[in-house]
Amino acid sequence: MRGLHLLVDLVTSMDHQERLDQWLSDWFQRGDKNQDGKMSFQEVQRLLHLMNVEMDQEYAFSLFQAADTSQSGTLEGEEFVQFYKALTKRAEVQELFESFSADGQKLTLLEFLDFLREEQKERDCTSELALELIDRYEPSDSGKLRHVLSMDGFLSYLCSKDGDIFNPDCLPIYQDMTQPLNHYFICSSHNTYLVGDQLCGQSSVEGYIRALKRGCRCVEVDVWDGPSGEPVVYHGHTLTSRILFKDVVATVAQYAFQTSDYPVILSLETHCSWEQQQTMARHLTEILGEQLLSTTLDGVLPTQLPSPEELRRKILVKGKKLTLEEDLEYEEEEVEPELEGEHESELALESQFETEPEPEPQEQNLQIKDKKKKSKNILCPALSSLVIYLKSVSFRSFTHSKEHYHFYEISSFSETKAKRLIKEAGNEFVQHNTWQLSRVYPSGLRTDSSNYNPQELWNAGCQMVAMNMQTAGLEMDICDGHFRQNGGCGYVLKPDFLRDNQSSFHPERPISPFKAQTLLIQVISGQQLPKLNKTKEGSIVDPLVKVQIFGVRLDTARQETNYVENNGFNPYWGQTLCFRVLVPELAMLRFVVMDYDWKSRNDFIGQYTLPWTCMQQGYRHIHLLSKDGISLCPASIFVYICIREDLEGDES
Repeated sequence: MRGLHLLVDLVTSMDHQERLDQWLSDWFQRGDKNQDGKMSFQEVQRLLHLMNVEMDQEYAFSLFQAADTSQSGTLEGEEFVQFYKALTKRAEVQELFESFSADGQKLTLLEFLDFLREEQKERDCTSELALELIDRYEPSDSGKLRHVLSMDGFLSYLCSKDGDIFNPDCLPIYQDMTQPLNHYFICSSHNTYLVGDQLCGQSSVEGYIRALKRGCRCVEVDVWDGPSGEPVVYHGHTLTSRILFKDVVATVAQYAFQTSDYPVILSLETHCSWEQQQTMARHLTEILGEQLLSTTLDGVLPTQLPSPEELRRKILVKGKKLTLEEDLEYEEEEVEPELEGEHESELALESQFETEPEPEPQEQNLQIKDKKKKSKNILCPALSSLVIYLKSVSFRSFTHSKEHYHFYEISSFSETKAKRLIKEAGNEFVQHNTWQLSRVYPSGLRTDSSNYNPQELWNAGCQMVAMNMQTAGLEMDICDGHFRQNGGCGYVLKPDFLRDNQSSFHPERPISPFKAQTLLIQVISGQQLPKLNKTKEGSIVDPLVKVQIFGVRLDTARQETNYVENNGFNPYWGQTLCFRVLVPELAMLRFVVMDYDWKSRNDFIGQYTLPWTCMQQGYRHIHLLSKDGISLCPASIFVYICIREDLEGDES
């Protein structure tokens, strides 16, 4: 384990040049068929095909001969590196470099400063910043001493984090984390215990480990009576396998704060008998210990939800809560069944927020036994008392919520119901979400654990939009891209118009005072695009780039470039795409590279998704990710980004 951790740390700490060196070494080993440490031209030709390059044989041979300085008829070590450099010469970058360089050989400090200000739109760019970048990316010591940037240094900068499309300022925690929980989008998981489909899939604590390690802050736990008095977690009334509730709690305790220090919410769906609810409460209390929030902060009766900052390293229970009346009666209202078949029909119990200690368990037990004889539907006070700020209540209408509910109560909506409410009463939904938390969950008809587009729900300010995180695809790309900002901590501050309880914003009909923007994206070139469809043996990629925008309905759009035939290694497009966006604060951009196929559906190669507000202007590289969100380094696309404020002021 220590060895593996060291290897992982080594790889993750590599800079661009080190990653490139490692990548070249790997390719050399693959191309060197007889493993003699040398590569003949035949081996080079084979390697070019593996690398997705279709090149004129005479041209390839001329590059081979130029690199073979020893004239041995083979390439070794540094000779192969020189061959690769000649092969990957970036004409478009060279042209850009020379347009700012007076002598075509170097960028002086002032020339580089001009480039950063004029093209990269670096705010408050100073000579100190330019010097820092030169020192960071110029490979030669003499260049650093003379404060100049060579072509190699310039390319190294463009391929680095500083030249990335994602603004490095948005990578650490940069948002205000002291506002109430309901002011944040919260990374949330649905049926977290499942690692497959919802009918016969496997339940595993691995689902919780994966979700928590990717920054998820709300995990779902469906709990049912199990053998030997131990509650189990699984998807009820299906053939999914079962895991022990206490193992889930232990897993959450271990992994809750490995990625983020901000609070984790356990969304409990309890279907257990009285006795096993008591067991649940005992496991939560004993296993989580100090991590479990079991009283209000400082014992004070709050007037609003606490902030993520105040709840650092705390685990909160979301679930049904009983209200203790003076006569100690527990009233149960009739449950409204959800059309989607979800086990989340919330039990509404008329109540006030209780901070007084519960009466003796023995006294409670006697009275509940007399009334309900430990019916499965009665909530155990020991479990109820662990629900502090997140009491589940049934949603009836926005008017009903205003009149009867409190800020510490939370309603759940099926995706169908939530989307209907957005269309019918979008502004009311927005205002509702300024003071109370909402959780949205996928339709019960999604038995394959597919996902909806979370963007539609975020547009209305819904905080906890639960996703089937085990299922990769466009929807999870949007979710991952959205929560990539702010340190990947699982909390993203909502735009101010989704936090104002007097907001006039309607997600279906956005109007002033929002400033529309026009986005110009010149898709310039691609680098080292992999061939991911192994079934098409012998073929080379015909790549095209698709740019998608997700935001309010009027902003949602897509455009794509033409395809480049037979070149996945260094394709050039040079095409400009144009988008006009009304509400940039909510917009997400997704760049997708596809392999064109005239006979069937285009094959996916790679993607990258990010929030509009985290996008850098200028010449930027987009480093592609796989369907599962894993880096496809060194695969990238090179683009030029320009954002213009809408001068017309026409938001209609």
